[in-house]
Amino acid sequence: MSNPQVVIIGRPNVGKSSVFNWLAGRRLAIVDDVAGVTRDRMTHTIEHDDRQFELVDTGGIGINDIDDLTTEIEEQIAIAMSEADVILFVVDVRSGLASLDEEVARRLRGIEKPVIFVANKTDADTLDSLADEFYRLGVKDILRVSAKQNRNKGQLLNAIVAVLPSGEERGEREPEMKVTIAGRRNVGKSTLINTLVETERMIVSEVPGTTRDSVDVRFQLDGKTFVAIDTPGVRKRKSVRQDIEFYGLHRAQRSVRRADVVLLLFDAGQRISQVDKQLCGYIEENYKPCIFVVNKWDLMAGQMPTERWADYLRDTFSTMWHVPIAFITGQTGKNVKKLLNHAQMLFKQSRERISTGELNRLIRRALEHHPPPLYRNRKPKVFYATQHAIGPPAIVLKCTNPKAFSASYRRYLLGVLRDQLAFGEVPIKLYFEKRSRDDERGEAIR
Repeated sequence: MSNPQVVIIGRPNVGKSSVFNWLAGRRLAIVDDVAGVTRDRMTHTIEHDDRQFELVDTGGIGINDIDDLTTEIEEQIAIAMSEADVILFVVDVRSGLASLDEEVARRLRGIEKPVIFVANKTDADTLDSLADEFYRLGVKDILRVSAKQNRNKGQLLNAIVAVLPSGEERGEREPEMKVTIAGRRNVGKSTLINTLVETERMIVSEVPGTTRDSVDVRFQLDGKTFVAIDTPGVRKRKSVRQDIEFYGLHRAQRSVRRADVVLLLFDAGQRISQVDKQLCGYIEENYKPCIFVVNKWDLMAGQMPTERWADYLRDTFSTMWHVPIAFITGQTGKNVKKLLNHAQMLFKQSRERISTGELNRLIRRALEHHPPPLYRNRKPKVFYATQHAIGPPAIVLKCTNPKAFSASYRRYLLGVLRDQLAFGEVPIKLYFEKRSRDDERGEAIR
């Protein structure tokens, strides 16, 4: 069962995203003076007094979106309100009561759900009286807070927990795998998210850059819980001119770092771009399990065999030959379930542990089959190997001199590990460390 939903609503620029970040304790949503930055619903799991709930940020009610996405934003707000267990109605005491605040209050009158009225930007008790005019909206209680000054956060969290549905009604959250969906603009990331969750969870538009935040979307498949992370479409660095795009780029990178598995999307009808290469490089630098996903494959029916696109990817990303390739149509859902099942396989691979005995037997055979070349007229020695981490798997080889093992020889050993162990399609961290004098574990393997 899912966690209760606590939805933040209000007119534009009252500080909804600031309240979201403040309660989450992290800078998740983009905060900007430009109205309408938030478009899709953003979620984050909050825990307070042994209770968990999903905090949901929404776009501003009544916004006139510059990309003509007002209808889509309003639809997302309506869905969030319909799914909410608790609603936070946020207003701005500094700008005072506005006609759009009255519109928000009107929409809430027919909703039979707990509503907490939050007067934001009440930075000090000397400003408390400014919130009194909002009683005209028919509210009974006003909670005066300041996200900027960290005022009355505990009171707000206590008020939320006090009206949450009981744990028996909603159940506890299950373990989940985080899947980040990355790619350049308009490759179909949001469409794929909507297909996965089987609802219009993300705004889909032909307007480039529709998604501005990294958005977490929880869903279940075959009894297992997942978090799909939709990311802003990435542009060339020299094209990132606005603050919104700058923060979007950094959120996309952070979403890659958070991921258990990254789905890197390509448009079947377009050539691989410099942005694709930058994203792939960032994924590789962070040792993230990845699947190359060629989307919109239905548009290429009869025009190109899958082998040709696969070869194109292999030639372009020669250092990531272990990454599996999938061909899907996100809009219709073709091959999407197979894609997610494969992502689960990668997640499992990345968390495998190999016994020290098995690992050392494998390294011994590899050294015997292809000994390392001499280094300064000396034969390099490996004393033993051990796995010291998972997610990704990290292997440490204790040796006489780490510099004695060339890059090509390290690639050879990585290939052996992939071929012989359960790490065939995930990145492996391979470290060579000099054995310390007090480390007397065994003679040299070779």
